[in-house]
Amino acid sequence: MKAPAFLDNARLPRWLLPADWPRQCSGAPGLARIAIDAGRVRSVQPASHDSAPRLGGWDLAGAPVLPGFVDAHTHLDKAFTLPRMKDVQPGLLGAIDAMLNDRVHWSAGDVRERASRGLQWAWECGTTHVRTHVDWWEPDALPIAWPVMAELAQEWAGKVRLEQVSLIKLPLFGDAEQAMRLARQVKATGPQALLGGFVHSTNWSEKALRNLLVSAQTCDLDVDLHVDEELNAAAVGLQTTARILREIGFEGRVVCGHICALAAQPEAQAFATLDAVARSPITVVSLPATNLLLQDAVTGRTPRMRGITLVKEARERGIPLLFASDNVQDPFCRLGSFDPVEALGTAALVAQLDEPFDNWSQALCRGDWLQRAPAAATPTLVGAKADLVLFTQADPHGWPSRSATRVVLREGSTTHGDPAPFYPR
Repeated sequence: MKAPAFLDNARLPRWLLPADWPRQCSGAPGLARIAIDAGRVRSVQPASHDSAPRLGGWDLAGAPVLPGFVDAHTHLDKAFTLPRMKDVQPGLLGAIDAMLNDRVHWSAGDVRERASRGLQWAWECGTTHVRTHVDWWEPDALPIAWPVMAELAQEWAGKVRLEQVSLIKLPLFGDAEQAMRLARQVKATGPQALLGGFVHSTNWSEKALRNLLVSAQTCDLDVDLHVDEELNAAAVGLQTTARILREIGFEGRVVCGHICALAAQPEAQAFATLDAVARSPITVVSLPATNLLLQDAVTGRTPRMRGITLVKEARERGIPLLFASDNVQDPFCRLGSFDPVEALGTAALVAQLDEPFDNWSQALCRGDWLQRAPAAATPTLVGAKADLVLFTQADPHGWPSRSATRVVLREGSTTHGDPAPFYPR
């Protein structure tokens, strides 16, 4: 199908527009005309209601439009394993036990089939950047899934950027020499690989965490951690990470996922930790679906605590914040479809987010918040690839409701969905 030369009457979110962008009578941003040339966005200008539609373009009639998504925290190696499991005990530790039991079924072919299915789903929904964690349990042996993800990163290059994180339990970093060996193995994988760890009160060691971060610094690796995935007010993984990063002058980027314990701590303690995070090179990733299902989970009892971290307070402090899919159809989360819009929809309800499209949709799109280079203060589509998601049945007021039906453009060309509603009338 021929790529459109422009998208007229597109409704872009407030965060993606300059401060002086025209407003409608309601105060909402005015509609936009997005010009596309050679697969990139040439310009974004206010739509003109005085001119007739131009040939070669689509009239979006106010449909919401977003850039392609970043799904910043997934587990492709575990995806779709739930159907072959029996009873799974409630909570995070029960899910871990079930996953360990299922590992006997893992082979390179099994992991490849399931991970490829997940990447296909991500591609179809409009995601351009996926980061997956890979379970890594033995200090001296590569996990079966690790080279599979490296191969898939090459195969999907140009379609979906795939990054892989070594999800290593913290005690394996207790010895400084072993920590360096692990970091060197990750570094040797390629530029798409990051060093990661599981930081929890059940395995807590400040020494091991320091070794992890120092080895990453030495090997010039970015870091992605599961941190304080629990409702234990005494958990100190996040605050210690921020302190160690400052002490060693860490030069890379660190992502801290989950950090549920903030929601269980006294506000003064939680806010002091967030203040420290705001002064550090940390991006926060919230995983609302999985945390709702795993935190405060007891058989036969309705959960009392939500498990989502302090997303509003983090954003108020200027901390980069993303929402992501996390687990999909495995013992950690029986739901999911590798569509980060679903994650934001869950967060909008559980965290009571106001105006999800205008205020919070950037938490699905800011891949620059995962990178070392300073993020753009005012993001723009101009000059970027025309990787866009057009929501054909949604409106910006109720979004992400009715967002499942969409048209996905890659470099301006349709790869998924039916653009017929946008053809010139």
